[in-house]
Amino acid sequence: MEELYNLIEDKIRSAGYLGAVNGMEVYDEICDEIDGKENGSYIFMSKKEDNVFFEYKIDVMDEEFNLSYVNINTPDGIIHVDFDAE
Repeated sequence: MEELYNLIEDKIRSAGYLGAVNGMEVYDEICDEIDGKENGSYIFMSKKEDNVFFEYKIDVMDEEFNLSYVNINTPDGIIHVDFDAE
């Protein structure tokens, strides 16, 4: 799992986000949010700081989920992190 957490952190940082990010917290937050959801695509938002929030696009399937993207909304603009791109 540590590799997955590091991947989340690395993708977000390489997209240009300079704020604090914890891959385990992002993963756990997603798992909590999708718990009990039916299969389908969902968008949810999470406030990280006073003026920063993350917008997650997640596809929920029977036994797994896919984090498609995260839009990080900051006072300076939106940082798009595409998890489906190689």
